[in-house]
Amino acid sequence: MGAPLHPTPYADVNTVLHDFLARIRLILGERFRGMYLDGALALGDFAPHSSDIDFVVMTDAQLSDGFFMALRDMHARFDTSGSPWATEVEAVYIPLDALRRGSPAAAWVPRIERGATLVKEHLDSSWIIHWYILREHGVIVAGPDPRPLIDPIEPQDLRRAMAALAELWLEPARHDRVTLQHRGFQIYTVRTLCRMLYTLDSGAIVSKPVAARWAQETLGGRWAALIERTVAWRKDPSCQETPSEEEISDTLTLIEYTLERCRQADRSQNRCP
Repeated sequence: MGAPLHPTPYADVNTVLHDFLARIRLILGERFRGMYLDGALALGDFAPHSSDIDFVVMTDAQLSDGFFMALRDMHARFDTSGSPWATEVEAVYIPLDALRRGSPAAAWVPRIERGATLVKEHLDSSWIIHWYILREHGVIVAGPDPRPLIDPIEPQDLRRAMAALAELWLEPARHDRVTLQHRGFQIYTVRTLCRMLYTLDSGAIVSKPVAARWAQETLGGRWAALIERTVAWRKDPSCQETPSEEEISDTLTLIEYTLERCRQADRSQNRCP
């Protein structure tokens, strides 16, 4: 199946995607199996002023060091290319067998995060969240329909993944006032907390704006103002606004609340019948 001419509604994003697709195919050759949109572009909450470009590349097997080095050099060149999307790309290169339940996962996969360098990373249990998004919402850039390639993911599996992610991320975050003084990270934290709480409640994944609106209605007035400011925020490089002490404190209490909800869900699912 060829690449759609317009995988997204954004012409500049499509240009970046097609350029990556051509370069990745040139590097991987017959090892290439498909390229798909993940994250905000898949869930429908992409915002050009604040979102990054997330994509997943499927390969026929785990890649060798030679392929890894070639991909790392390709991403490094893009990050210094002068493109407005330089350093705004997140990608993972995943072998097909890692998408099957009960199949041995790859020892490592190449992955790049926003503003970083391509690294070798082990897949942990939280990656099931990405496989759910890919299976249920993934947008094809090139390759076959991803649904038959990924085993169905049950609601309890997503809840377990959120509980595991909470221990990895929220436990240290609950003590970190310094990082929350950066407005972008504080906004990202609140939006992510809303989506975690939505998943615990529903066993599904939705866009962050949908989750935020749900949280406003469900959590009541305690964090309504905090979440409303988060929904209304727009990234402005010329503005160096810092969150107020009240916002930081409210964010920390929402972290505590979400962490405890995740732990309750984990205990409930692990309780013997």
